[in-house]
Amino acid sequence: MRINIKTTPNNSPVSMDYQYLMTGALHKWLGQNDYHDNLSLYSFSGLSGGKMQKGKLDFKNGASFFISSWNTNLLKDLISGMNKDPYMFFGMEVEQVWIDDNPDLSNKDYFYLASPVYIQRIEENGNKKFFYYNDKESPALMVETLKTKMKEAGLPDDDSLSIEFDQSFIKKKIKMVTYKHKDKPFHMKVNWCPVIIKGRPETKVFAWNVGIGNSTGIGLGALK
Repeated sequence: MRINIKTTPNNSPVSMDYQYLMTGALHKWLGQNDYHDNLSLYSFSGLSGGKMQKGKLDFKNGASFFISSWNTNLLKDLISGMNKDPYMFFGMEVEQVWIDDNPDLSNKDYFYLASPVYIQRIEENGNKKFFYYNDKESPALMVETLKTKMKEAGLPDDDSLSIEFDQSFIKKKIKMVTYKHKDKPFHMKVNWCPVIIKGRPETKVFAWNVGIGNSTGIGLGALK
């Protein structure tokens, strides 16, 4: 299930690294819960509708974004939290919320991104290794992550599942995003490239809800 959110306009310029602020807003709306301690069975998009002004974003007509989750109770808790305290950041508040039910994805394999895909693994020496759309390991790693989440959600394994980046996409790119945690910045290299997902319809719906790759709980890997 997916909830779509429309906000009021901002009253001050929005910094490009607003992602951690969105994560903070979600945590505020959810309140005390167990969602953050488990695998993230949810994903959320970036803000749309803004224009660049001197290196920052302006949403003079408000912004739009969505939050998707396999767990409908999480979305209900989010909506309840928004009703209690709609404020987000930079003067923006939740103005409208509407719900999309799970779609029929039987005949859909191609998915554009609503936020970039992040793929990483911890090496034996403890360092993080990033993987990109042109790495041969990336398809298997995206499948591995999604199957881990499927197991967490109690869904049966899908031997037909495959996920790969669209190598023919002309505008594919690797870019750096900065995420802040306790005011400490973390720099992550992420992929901007559509994905092709093949598998059972219910598996694709699950991916549509929980996102692709790592760190979907902080706004990466969301699918349109």
